[in-house]
Amino acid sequence: MPARARYLYRRIHNIRHVRQITSAMYTIAATQVIQRRKALTAARPFSEAALPLLAGLAATLRQESLHVDLLHGVNAPGQGLVVVNSDRGLCGRYVGDINEAAEKFAKAHPQVLLLLGGDKAYRPFRRRPWRIVRTYLRSYDRPSPAFARQVAEDLVELYGKDVGEVHAVYMHFRGELVQKVRVERLLPLPVPEAQPLNLLVEPALEEVAQGLARTVLVGRLLEIFLHAKTAEHAIRREAMKAATDNADELLEKLVVQYNKARQHRITAELADIMGGAEALREE
Repeated sequence: MPARARYLYRRIHNIRHVRQITSAMYTIAATQVIQRRKALTAARPFSEAALPLLAGLAATLRQESLHVDLLHGVNAPGQGLVVVNSDRGLCGRYVGDINEAAEKFAKAHPQVLLLLGGDKAYRPFRRRPWRIVRTYLRSYDRPSPAFARQVAEDLVELYGKDVGEVHAVYMHFRGELVQKVRVERLLPLPVPEAQPLNLLVEPALEEVAQGLARTVLVGRLLEIFLHAKTAEHAIRREAMKAATDNADELLEKLVVQYNKARQHRITAELADIMGGAEALREE
């Protein structure tokens, strides 16, 4: 019985240590959700303002029989896929759901070229048959316009030369408890239908549309990265809360078992003492 009491004591100590870690990670994730959600809210007005203008320019280009690759597409057979995953684990279903969606897309498009964001995307896909052309490891823990611009430049470089379409797979943040994997087309830029604009443009309509399309692409990538990070921290927060609750429940059971083991040991020792005293009395 002393051996069992020691075993239970060690387990209680280890679980309390793990609980401290999961509780701290829950607090950090909860704070990160608030910060990333504020950044996501601040990034939305740009897309809401720029996209209608770009749609009007695209309609004007069609009316003038002008072509801009980023808007109207190119003739190239390949597909590009940006996989926006995490550099760290302990975030529940987040990693597995994104990689599963990316693999499904890759199987449907054998000529796919992969741009992998996060160590949790790079590790499984480096052993798969698809070609990896870019990796972004530990780069967007705090998404910034500079990083979104770098990724946009990489996409534009591939677009038209190696791929005719570019998609992104990421976790879309819909709310505190609702996050869903999305596969979304990035290039050619999806723009809504609009009426042509009556504009006088200098130096040239194609150059203005091309520049605005690049800017919208950067803004869309930044919004995607912010969605992904907000969703990641939200899922991690729920996972750490569940782990902390499970640790509390397990600790409660183990403490009861430990107390019973100690009580049994003390009772056995008292019985031995009383038995020895009774034997001395009889002598």
